[in-house]
Amino acid sequence: MKRLAYDQLLNWKNKPDRKPLILNGARQTGKTWLLKEFGSREYEKLAYINCDESTEIKNAFTDYKTDRLIRLFSVLSDTAIEPGNTLIVLDEIQTVPAALTALKYFCEKAKDYHIAVAGSLLGIGLHEGTGFPVGKIDEINLYPLSFSEFLTALGKEQLVDYMLEQRFEETVPLASMYIDHLRQYYYVGGMPAVVQKYVEKQDFKAVRAIQNQILSDYRKDFSKHIPDDILPKVNLVWDSIPSQLARENKKFVYGAVKKGGRAKEFEKAIQWLSDAGLIHKVMRVNKVEKPLKFYEDISSFKLFMIDIGLLGAMTAVSAKDVIAKDSAFTEYKGAFTEQFVLQEIAGLNKQLYYFSKENSTLELDFLLQEDELYPIEVKAEENLRSKSLKTIYDNDNSLQPVRFSMAGYKEQEWLTNVPLYLVQAWVNTR
Repeated sequence: MKRLAYDQLLNWKNKPDRKPLILNGARQTGKTWLLKEFGSREYEKLAYINCDESTEIKNAFTDYKTDRLIRLFSVLSDTAIEPGNTLIVLDEIQTVPAALTALKYFCEKAKDYHIAVAGSLLGIGLHEGTGFPVGKIDEINLYPLSFSEFLTALGKEQLVDYMLEQRFEETVPLASMYIDHLRQYYYVGGMPAVVQKYVEKQDFKAVRAIQNQILSDYRKDFSKHIPDDILPKVNLVWDSIPSQLARENKKFVYGAVKKGGRAKEFEKAIQWLSDAGLIHKVMRVNKVEKPLKFYEDISSFKLFMIDIGLLGAMTAVSAKDVIAKDSAFTEYKGAFTEQFVLQEIAGLNKQLYYFSKENSTLELDFLLQEDELYPIEVKAEENLRSKSLKTIYDNDNSLQPVRFSMAGYKEQEWLTNVPLYLVQAWVNTR
């Protein structure tokens, strides 16, 4: 299964100022597989240790002498570790917080060794009192498979080539093929185990079974990592996200989580889910102007899921509605379409905002700040009316409006219409 993050790993390996690597990502996004695949293909030797399964590694960090630790890693992995030609992988590192601290010493005293670690974000980022090696590590984020990665997994490399080579106009005659696969992606999503099952069996019931198992596993993670006083609130927030996204105004409402709910009661629960990589938080800005961070309204935001397939499983949307009908595109008040757009752009490590005007219906689904400022409107259909975009543009002609919809690619006088299936490819050109 080809992952775009593989090229990022190659860049890391070849960096002259390379530091120990943390491969970040929510549980079950494929971190272990990717590091093993990378180590096996790009190095002479792979020294792999699962920290959750090794008692010895849990007791190893009595000090941070790197030469002693390298000898121990060699013994535990049954691999003669040599600098430069061996990739050391410490998996499930969240079970040994001291191992995170040790990365600082590998950065300072053992630069010739290539060491990469992975683990649940819920564990890596949230160990209180752990000496996190700030400034001493490189980081790569791993997300669920994007739409282009999904197409590649299905053997549709030619469709991907049109996207990656930015031959956007040439995709117009192929729109029906892209849309057919986009329907499949809306249901299957990008969790690697789910995609692999779909590639093998093309069985939607089997797909849903794995999605439900992942959701169940996340619940178990909540119980394992989250303090008892926060756990019920995390579950309430998590369960409320689909209904929040189904609302016309997708702004997160605390009262929809629990009657009379307030920010103070749930903000820590939201932070836990965000730190775990299970949700994306999109902040509101009260002004469409660079830099967007200056105009952030910390009291208003939207929450999205990690994966569109898991969103469908949580809402029990049927394969028939997604594959055979237009329901996923035209119903649910655009929830799935906004989730898809957010997921594609967030997978590029881009930060999105949204804009709404007080006491007005004027709203922009997203804002993306690159060299230019891109107001974004998301349409689930081919409806090309964009009143909010036009109003914003008329107030500031320097903006670069874009509309993601089911219509074909077209550069117009004041905006660009980009088909939904080209979202990530188009953003990559900015």
